[in-house]
Amino acid sequence: METSKTYLEMAAKERAADIFLIAGRRVSFKRGDSLVPISDESLTPEHSAVLIREIYDMANRRFPEEAGVWDDDFSLSVPGLARFRVNVFRQRGSLAAVIRIVQFGIPDWKELGLPEEIMKIAGRSRGLVLVTGPAGSGKSTTLACIVDNINRTRNAHIITIEDPIEYLHRNVNSIVSQRELNTDTESYVTALRASLRQAPDVILVGEMRDLDTIQTAMTAAETGHLVLSTLHTVGAVNTIDRIIDVFPPTQQQQIRVQLAQVLKTVVSQQLLPGTDGTLVPAFEIMHLNNAIRNLVRDSRIHQIDAAIQSGAAEGMLSMDDCILRLVREKRITKETAMYYASNPEQLQRKLR
Repeated sequence: METSKTYLEMAAKERAADIFLIAGRRVSFKRGDSLVPISDESLTPEHSAVLIREIYDMANRRFPEEAGVWDDDFSLSVPGLARFRVNVFRQRGSLAAVIRIVQFGIPDWKELGLPEEIMKIAGRSRGLVLVTGPAGSGKSTTLACIVDNINRTRNAHIITIEDPIEYLHRNVNSIVSQRELNTDTESYVTALRASLRQAPDVILVGEMRDLDTIQTAMTAAETGHLVLSTLHTVGAVNTIDRIIDVFPPTQQQQIRVQLAQVLKTVVSQQLLPGTDGTLVPAFEIMHLNNAIRNLVRDSRIHQIDAAIQSGAAEGMLSMDDCILRLVREKRITKETAMYYASNPEQLQRKLR
């Protein structure tokens, strides 16, 4: 069986999304929605441990069992090849790993199919901008493209707080300080609070995981910084509900008022199976105009979808309108459209 480095080289060359090293099955790559076995034989627990130990040696990092760690998340760079985001865990008593491949360099946003409207976020000077979507939908890549655009077009101090760092940003017109959890700082909240004393213009928070992180990020946005972050939600309405629901009922009205003031844009994205076998991105873009701010403040969240539909002139885009366009361009099938649509019945009528 091959070494870990050989599998990393094969995955980068074949542009796989993930590598799976799990005892009981063959080493597999993920391409699109498919898992493709690569090795000839299933991994034994002993062999999976050997492969994972090789990865730790490459990263110059302590083996998890020696450090008393059961779940480990870190990044690894292989010169001339790619960066890798590694998650090591135990399953059925044996070590396993899932490795995400991150190509060197920031991808071209046009080649990724990102709308120009999303790139305009780089011109904002303050407020909270959220990129949302399910795991693996490309949120980190979208944020990397926005940060790269800021880096190239503005003189700013950009601080990123990530777990782990995926894309490396070189200083172009801006200074980019990248901090990784457990290596450069102990938590999102600690790094966020410290960042406010580091003369930031832009702060990227890898993920708003809990109440403290959300509250600190909103305060940072309120005090005149541009704060970029992610949530694992689909759609602007679900995103706003998720943020408000994190807080105790006694604070929720206050949070609605604060959120209506600081939130500027929500981008929601999904990757849909394309007719050519690739994954096709679909987006929803909501900018908070006066009408949507009032809906958030007055807890009329259910009316936001209609406000997005009527906000096309302001650069807004609903998920279902984006999906409808992909069907008409024959990039996805009608069946795929129905499965991923927010309102399948309404989309069905438009397709007729």
